[in-house]
Amino acid sequence: MSDKDHQRELERLLPARRGHFRLESGHHGDLWLDLELLFLRPAEIRPLAEDLARTLSKYAVEAVCGPLVEGAFLASVVAPILGVSFTYTEGKVALGADGLFPVEYVLPRALRPKLNGRRVAVVNDVINAGSAVRGTLRSLRECGAEPVVIATLAVLGGSAVILARDAGIALESLASLPNEIWTPSECPLCVRRVPLNDPRE
Repeated sequence: MSDKDHQRELERLLPARRGHFRLESGHHGDLWLDLELLFLRPAEIRPLAEDLARTLSKYAVEAVCGPLVEGAFLASVVAPILGVSFTYTEGKVALGADGLFPVEYVLPRALRPKLNGRRVAVVNDVINAGSAVRGTLRSLRECGAEPVVIATLAVLGGSAVILARDAGIALESLASLPNEIWTPSECPLCVRRVPLNDPRE
């Protein structure tokens, strides 16, 4: 599948909503993707997962880790294609967290010793601000794993590139979609007093 085919397929699988949204990272944005729809028909994701796995084959990873929920679903498809272990992180709001990136992503205790010293690919569905990937990288390093690449179906805007650069690891993506996010204090929609939308509605 070509890059243009990837882009078209992901746009079909992930219809966008426009409005004023507060993201998990604490940032504000005007784009919302209903990621829950991504695995509505798992067979449609398989070709994309196979292409993503092909890009990861050059990194000699020994495990794949995805943040729950949809990132872990994708990672669980990619891992057997590569013939490696599958692991995941769980998100929870940090006690007393305030400001940006309030959600921590933590490896279950039983999985931590299994990753010590192993080369790991962090696989996520779509990366916007990178809250889930950032937390997953931290948790992997705390247990002695060596994250070597971030892989995703799509990146939104430029945050994923900055995150990978700052983490000192590679970034692989099948598609890139334009997008912009803001801190609450810099949000132009807040300045115009546009009310926040509830993404569940």
